[in-house]
Amino acid sequence: MTAYPLPVAEPARVRRAALGLVRADGRAFAAVLALNGLAAGAGLAGPWLLGRIIDTVRTGGGVGAVDRLAAVLLVCALGQLLLTRWARLLGHRFGERTLARVREQFVDRALALPAPVVERAGTGDLTARGTADVAAVGTTLRDVGPKVLIASVQVLFILGALFVLDPLLGVCGVLGLTGVHVALRWYMRRAPAGYLAEGAATSALAEILTATATGARTVDAFGLQQRRIAASREAIEESRRTRTWTLFLRSVFFTAVGISSIAPVAGVLLVGSVLHGHGAVTLGAVVAAALYLQQLAEPLDTVLMGIEQLQSSGASFARVEGLSRAAPESAPAGSPAPADDRIEVDGVHFAYDGGPDVLHGVGLALRPGERLALVGPSGAGKTTLGRLLAGVDAPRTGTITVGGVPVAELGPEQLRRQIVLVTQEHHVFLGTLRDNLLIAAPGASDVQLRAALAAVGADWADELPDGLETELGARGHPTDGAQAQQLALARVVLADPHTLILDEATALLDPGTARRTERALAAVLEGRTVIAIAHRLHTAHDADRVGVMEGGRLTELGAHDDLVAAGGAYAALWRSWHGEPRVP
Repeated sequence: MTAYPLPVAEPARVRRAALGLVRADGRAFAAVLALNGLAAGAGLAGPWLLGRIIDTVRTGGGVGAVDRLAAVLLVCALGQLLLTRWARLLGHRFGERTLARVREQFVDRALALPAPVVERAGTGDLTARGTADVAAVGTTLRDVGPKVLIASVQVLFILGALFVLDPLLGVCGVLGLTGVHVALRWYMRRAPAGYLAEGAATSALAEILTATATGARTVDAFGLQQRRIAASREAIEESRRTRTWTLFLRSVFFTAVGISSIAPVAGVLLVGSVLHGHGAVTLGAVVAAALYLQQLAEPLDTVLMGIEQLQSSGASFARVEGLSRAAPESAPAGSPAPADDRIEVDGVHFAYDGGPDVLHGVGLALRPGERLALVGPSGAGKTTLGRLLAGVDAPRTGTITVGGVPVAELGPEQLRRQIVLVTQEHHVFLGTLRDNLLIAAPGASDVQLRAALAAVGADWADELPDGLETELGARGHPTDGAQAQQLALARVVLADPHTLILDEATALLDPGTARRTERALAAVLEGRTVIAIAHRLHTAHDADRVGVMEGGRLTELGAHDDLVAAGGAYAALWRSWHGEPRVP
């Protein structure tokens, strides 16, 4: 299946998000700016005082005057050191708090993504954004950002001091930075697209490797090794190509900057010597100007290095922030609440990703508390209809309503309180058995948790060494597929929805256990609407009504006995299930 990458935030959205993060911790950010300014101001005193010392010595000043200037120089240097360390400490704390907000937003948005979006994008893209991209943003916020901020303030203060010292020398120094400006413009025109392409190639590679590892048994069973190897090599080559391009950009940029940074100092010394020869400036002013420009080299290098890292992390932030475009918006305030639990499907057509329709004009009405079984051959549209009923997908045409309200108008939280879909795919989260159950009902007591496990026939939970405190997963008690399904069903019992859609939810259980589990669930969910999608026809036998899906259409609908008596498609399935010969 073709992967559809998750969206990337446009520059305007990235800027708004960055400003929002700054405003969220505005006082700390302002304190960092203030301390950086004070540190930069203290650093400006050094070259100016050294120039004063030179001029004092040339004019025959006494030792006492020189000592006083030297003492002030020492105090300023010590003050700059302390202020800089304080600013970096506050900047580091600001970065850590902001990174925590970015991570929390990412998790919230990832959990809010509709299932079809994740399925189309693939887990590789989401994994790459949640790991490599978030880590890159974190490095910038924690380390690179504060350093660039400090260095930028220093650059501005040094250039300002240079103009105050002598405007002509200031103009000369700025003109000497022309080469740096040209190299920076060349780099900035190419870097954003380059780093976005690199991030996309990383996501594509992660998706290929993840899909291959996850489906290793399928790859081996169908002899797809060479095809997957070829796809992996192609993704690796694309990743290598994009990384090589960004490496080339960095190589040209840093080389040009390194050469260009020498020009300002040389220019000021040459022009300063001419001006000094004509008596326009003092020797101390020329030395101070040269020292300022020499002092400018370190923060300027930090800024330029930071710009390179900011381009990379900016692309990562755009990918992280892009989840906000994929996450669904909350239901509008004042949206109508369902009047009751009645579900109605009217003239529904549906197609995947613009392909041909897989559902054709399906119509269905479910009474509150009714048990409906959907049966039919594989590919008939049973699972697709279940996904539409649960609001996972939206119909191309037609409507699906709950209590008279279209499912599309219900927010995710409101919808999940109404309908819960349980499939064959279940997940056991790292943590204790209690943690895995409390996901569905955070306020449930231990008595309620044990009752939910008993309701789904999870007798194995009583034999765990630490009971509800037993750690599950690779480092704790291992759980097989059947136990994972029972955990998922226990969560359903705790969630207590009014409508439950079971899509082969007991498929991994043996027939006897599945039968007992379904009967136990039926007793627990008495009075609730249950839609069971199953191949085991004993489920249909126990249902109030049976719907037969064939070729994306609902061809039969009625009670079990009535459909068997009608001698249609369901009767044929029932006879086949019991091993009876076909009726000619």
